[in-house]
Amino acid sequence: MSRDRKVFVRGIVAAAALVTVTGFAHAQETLKIGLLATLEGPFAAPGQDSMRGADLALKQKNGMAGGKKIEFVKVSSDATPDKAVNATRKAVEQDKVQIMIGPLSGDEGIAVKNYAKTQPNITFINGSSGAQAATLSDPAPNFYRFNTEGAQWMVGLGEHALSKGYKKTFLIAEDYGFPYSQVQGFMASYCAKGGKVVDKAWVPLGTKDYASVIAKIPKDVDALLVVLGGSDAVNFLTQYEQAGGDKPMIGGSITVDQTVLNYKGKRRESLLGTASAGPMADSIDTTEWKKFVADYKANFKDGFPSPSLFAYLYYINTKATLDALDAVKGDLSNGQKAYREALQKTNFVGPAGVVKIDSNRNGVGTTYITEVTKAPDGSFYNKVVKSVPDISQSLGLPDADFKKMGLGSRDVPDCRT
Repeated sequence: MSRDRKVFVRGIVAAAALVTVTGFAHAQETLKIGLLATLEGPFAAPGQDSMRGADLALKQKNGMAGGKKIEFVKVSSDATPDKAVNATRKAVEQDKVQIMIGPLSGDEGIAVKNYAKTQPNITFINGSSGAQAATLSDPAPNFYRFNTEGAQWMVGLGEHALSKGYKKTFLIAEDYGFPYSQVQGFMASYCAKGGKVVDKAWVPLGTKDYASVIAKIPKDVDALLVVLGGSDAVNFLTQYEQAGGDKPMIGGSITVDQTVLNYKGKRRESLLGTASAGPMADSIDTTEWKKFVADYKANFKDGFPSPSLFAYLYYINTKATLDALDAVKGDLSNGQKAYREALQKTNFVGPAGVVKIDSNRNGVGTTYITEVTKAPDGSFYNKVVKSVPDISQSLGLPDADFKKMGLGSRDVPDCRT
């Protein structure tokens, strides 16, 4: 072989090797996605299940999206806005994630939404935060929430409570954005149709002693409206049991979630029949829900008898994140323009129904009215008694009526007399 011929062949071989190496490197390119949940404080158990939901969505895609290997950069908060923003800032500014999923709790979501405005080249996708104001009030153009929010989750529950004869209720709820939204979703229709919330006890997140609250519960109310979550809900239920309380309850979406339902105590039995509402329910009878539950149980032996609300919400938000990456083949150039357009167009059938968003990048979907039921194995679950489809942030009200009412707060709505 001539010298020139040998040089030519070597060049071909080298070029082929370079293409192979480059192709392999490209195939193995890693995209970091931040994942924030509350692994400390009163929502630590929900936070752990949130991570399970996100991990399951990624596992179902074999750890890949948009042709890239996905690495979760996991950070933790304690359900406080400051801690949530600090953890998010670390993931974005130090760990250099290009997409951020989270947070879990209501006021955290508002705080992260505000931080998102300072990082226009990063896309932020909600975890499970359910405060209305995260998307309804001064929204950030790069913050997406594929789940419906706390007020949407309670639409229809007021009418159901009235049908059970609960005409006068007393409220116990945590004093921050998410419970405000939940209470508004319940009271908007409950008050309009003749129900009375005779008084409200707002308690700090992380409250351990409920003695003073229990002491002020009126004797003549028909039921308690309890909008507490995590260890707060368990602490209240335990202390109410010890005080001899016997009023039936109407629960917020996370008050009788799987993270609370299976706590130990005599009061647990009295939860049977407790009405609640939310964006999912343990007994949804669809192929998609059954597959989700089966996959969850198969992958997380340390999980709950059924996926919690938090696992479900992190799952659908993570799935939307990854599906949009597939749609644009991992292209995050030009300020992530194509990626965000793909997110806006997201529309898939999730475990609890269609997942889609509105012009404020907030979920529109079905609310499930449920009652706590005991399974043959002794575990408790939420059985669907009614579903209310296509709930938007105006809560089924004409836009003018909703705007007149305003965002939920300590005093909005009000129907004491």
